[in-house]
Amino acid sequence: MYRIMLVDDEENILKALRRLLTITPCIYDGIEYKIRVDCFSTADEALEFARHNAVDLVLSDYRMPRKDGVAFLKEFKEIQPNAARLILSGYADLNAVIGAINEAQIYRFINKPWNDYELVSSIAQALAYRNLMLENLHLADKARVDNGAMSPQELERKRLEEQEPGITSVNWGPD
Repeated sequence: MYRIMLVDDEENILKALRRLLTITPCIYDGIEYKIRVDCFSTADEALEFARHNAVDLVLSDYRMPRKDGVAFLKEFKEIQPNAARLILSGYADLNAVIGAINEAQIYRFINKPWNDYELVSSIAQALAYRNLMLENLHLADKARVDNGAMSPQELERKRLEEQEPGITSVNWGPD
């Protein structure tokens, strides 16, 4: 099951996206991606969730109060670099698109109002692309272990961190 995070300051948009993703099968290249959707109305709530829960894909609005979509996705990328990132926006500003691609390294920029088929198809394609990238990373890490450039313990730490973000970090208190 793939976990998708939706972030938008408009409650109606979140409800519409959740409904669409709940009833529409997410299929790409003959493979159906079963998804679980988590919705957040602020970037800060979403970032806090991402610090403790693995997310496969995040779909964020571009214009939100206090933190725009690019700033949010840049912070999100620091927490979970292997998650696919998409931006949904009614403001197709060229500078916004360039910033999203260069700074947050998004997979796709989707315009509002969206076409349901194209949105679901884009999500499925992003999940398929993410799977290929993860497989590439795992094969490269196994080769590093075989060559002695990485220890088996470090490989296991990376695997655990992917499954449970924050599990390998220690927060030392004053005592």
